[in-house]
Amino acid sequence: MKEGVASPASPRTAHARRLFAGIAGNYDVMAELLSFGQNGRWRRFLASRIPRGGVVLDVATGTAGVAIELGRRRGARVVGVDQSPEMLAAGREAVERAGLAGEITLMEGQAERLPFPDASFDALTFTYLLRYVDDPGATLAELARVVRPGGTVACLEFAVPGSSPWQAGWFLYTRMALPLGGLLASRDWYRTGRFLGPSISEFYRRYPLSEQGRMWHEAGLENVRYRTMSLGGGIVIWGVRGGSSPRVSVRMGRSASGPPDRMGVRKVSPTDG
Repeated sequence: MKEGVASPASPRTAHARRLFAGIAGNYDVMAELLSFGQNGRWRRFLASRIPRGGVVLDVATGTAGVAIELGRRRGARVVGVDQSPEMLAAGREAVERAGLAGEITLMEGQAERLPFPDASFDALTFTYLLRYVDDPGATLAELARVVRPGGTVACLEFAVPGSSPWQAGWFLYTRMALPLGGLLASRDWYRTGRFLGPSISEFYRRYPLSEQGRMWHEAGLENVRYRTMSLGGGIVIWGVRGGSSPRVSVRMGRSASGPPDRMGVRKVSPTDG
């Protein structure tokens, strides 16, 4: 395994680094408070999508919350990668407290240029990543590159509720309550709170779920499914690395959860696996 090589940061990447540098110290506490305790629940469901055992790459690992879930609940050995030294420092402390230093390794690196050979990992997770990269499709292809054929790739991201009443409440919360709640903690959290809602809305304007499905399939990921979480405020998407190169064909089909959308991404109900 080679160390990541630093490269010039784009304005989007540089902004992400500044944003997370200021909130790393109390990220986990604030994330739970501002999400009303849903952040940990979402992480656990994401980890549950990964088969037990094996070696897993956790990209945008941050404070290692998902990496710890993978080590603790799935018995995996985990390599966590993040571009923020401050978040990684907090993550290493969390790993030590969890007693998982022997199972989890954290290192600095960028999702767009992973320092690993092809098919190096049995599975891969990433969290709150694609809003912070310039080319989400190319980044997905790079993530898929390092996963062996048949391995699972899964992600957690915020979402915009589809139901009008919940969507209105989500808009008020992300535009007003979230920044004000952040302000009670620090100016850095206030800036994060102001940024988050518009960032999520803009991402789904540019990349609705059907477009995300297309990107997953073009990255060589098959049987792509998703589950919305907490009234639509979060989403977990997962699929399997195909045996062919990226830009595989999309096979349409039906499932017990209903038909796939036009890009073949199937919604999974809370009672489905």
